[in-house]
Amino acid sequence: MPGHGDWRVERSKRNAGRISVFKGREARLNSAVFHILALKGPLTIYDIRREVRKRRLLHRKLYSVVNRRVRILRQLGYVEKVGTRKTLAGDTATLYQITPKAYLAILLNQINLENLVLEVDETAILELVAILASAQDIY
Repeated sequence: MPGHGDWRVERSKRNAGRISVFKGREARLNSAVFHILALKGPLTIYDIRREVRKRRLLHRKLYSVVNRRVRILRQLGYVEKVGTRKTLAGDTATLYQITPKAYLAILLNQINLENLVLEVDETAILELVAILASAQDIY
């Protein structure tokens, strides 16, 4: 019952204001892929999967799931191919890294907009307003 000491937030409101790549059932894996690639640099899908499986809630993720997720993130422009590397089996594997779009998504997901508005100096606010206003013309 809303208003009777219920602290839970409706699912739709919990994700309000979040970037779509960090919503839904794939959000945790997307976030893990972004952070792994941001910290470790270009990796193959096999390397990404190995790092994903080190995370407590993702330790059972299959190669096929990570492979599909990386390919979807690539289609969305968050991940890009940057080369190849020889594998121990003698094949070549594609190396992936995150794009500036992914870095922006990570930052926007972590920023508390209320604190940003209250704590940033006026010059920075004017620069942000100009950037956001020009981006709004695109959409």
